[in-house]
Amino acid sequence: MNNQEHQTTPNGYMKNSKGHLVPLGKVKEIDKLRDEQVRKIAQSALLLNDQMATTKAKMFADFNDFVALSASEFDTKLGGEKGNVTMFSYDGSIKIQMAVSENIVFDERLQVAKTLIDECLHEWTEDSNDNIKAIINQAFQVDKQGKISTYRVMSLRSLNITDAKWLKAMQAIQDAVQVTSTKEYMRVYKRDKHGAYQLIALDFSNV
Repeated sequence: MNNQEHQTTPNGYMKNSKGHLVPLGKVKEIDKLRDEQVRKIAQSALLLNDQMATTKAKMFADFNDFVALSASEFDTKLGGEKGNVTMFSYDGSIKIQMAVSENIVFDERLQVAKTLIDECLHEWTEDSNDNIKAIINQAFQVDKQGKISTYRVMSLRSLNITDAKWLKAMQAIQDAVQVTSTKEYMRVYKRDKHGAYQLIALDFSNV
């Protein structure tokens, strides 16, 4: 048990999942052993989580500091679209990518786009492709949380359709995009004996 639990649970008792105090003599040995093992594993996980957070912060700081240093020497701004940056070791055996991911939502103009698209579908009824209709209708379906897939909606812009009303709808989709937050991701790759870059797993379940 941690210090807080020692303070809230009197000696000689264990607290069950309902918050009730149970005398130790009434708790089965297997339940005591399970509780001990679960807490032991959880403590190891918490320590590892702290170490990972500290290491991640240092890795990001070191990467960004070098990017700033390199840019200042050549009086230029590094980074591709949305600030994505890739660096290699001198021999090319290691690759590090810093990717910036945006969390986007749509404002009310998405409904304008949907109305225009519905008008297109109505006008195309006689000669439109059923597959395109299915893609369009699927794009505006909501998930169990009532959210629309931003990926599916944005993918409509890649369809090769030149109808003027359709193009207006695609512009409405673009205008409706609102970036609510951004997040940086670092991925480290090591080249294998075949010359292919393999991602170094930092996800606990993939190690």
